[in-house]
Amino acid sequence: SEASLMQAIELNGVAVAANQKAFLWGRRAAVDLKGIERIALPAQPVLLKMPDTLNAVIRRRVEYLTAYQHAGYAREYESFVDQVRQVEAALGQGERLTRAVATALFKLMAYKDEYEVARLHTDKQFLERVQTQFEGDFKVFYHLAPPLLAKRNEKGHLIKQKMSPSTLLVFKALAHLKFLRGTAFDIFGKTEERQTERALIQEYKDAVSEVLASLTADNHALAVQLAKVPEQIKGFGHVKERNLSAAMVQWQNSLDAFRKSI
Repeated sequence: SEASLMQAIELNGVAVAANQKAFLWGRRAAVDLKGIERIALPAQPVLLKMPDTLNAVIRRRVEYLTAYQHAGYAREYESFVDQVRQVEAALGQGERLTRAVATALFKLMAYKDEYEVARLHTDKQFLERVQTQFEGDFKVFYHLAPPLLAKRNEKGHLIKQKMSPSTLLVFKALAHLKFLRGTAFDIFGKTEERQTERALIQEYKDAVSEVLASLTADNHALAVQLAKVPEQIKGFGHVKERNLSAAMVQWQNSLDAFRKSI
């Protein structure tokens, strides 16, 4: 009976109100699906979200990089993007190159290392969302593949391990040690992956600086194409390695094409 099912959901003790409501809507949908769809998807005007302004894009990333490392790190980003903006504005070619650099450089500078993973997991808003998403006495476990600790499979890929809830304490400690990032005391920064990530930042800046020195209205589109390449570097571990290899080929091809346009 409905009463028995409601009681069973309550005894289960997991998201009681949400599950009971879902059950009731499911019963109604079984009788009148079209009616439920009209209620769930009422006719309303479509609201279009306008693209963020370039200033908003830059401001949001400056705020993130400040939390990621410190204000000085964020200023390095903002200063470089401003250089691009000034050169592009002088050409009267809009903001496509500046926007591309603002997006790609941020992606490279905010690489997800151990300190950043720890910072995100201990973020107050994130922890509050976890608490409100579940009910009762629950525990959070973490599935991680720390490069310095994780084992590798037959393909050489890192294998994720299940970590206990006490890992949150480790995260809290790591989050406070982000000032070690990139220094001689950064033990995580000694891995090949981290060294590659840091090197990419300067390589990208060097490539963009070379482009700015010879930027014209005619080769502007090629410059934008080059600036966007880092957006393809996605994932972690071996997935990121694969995407990086493909991106580097395109990076070199785009740079060669730009040089030929000079």
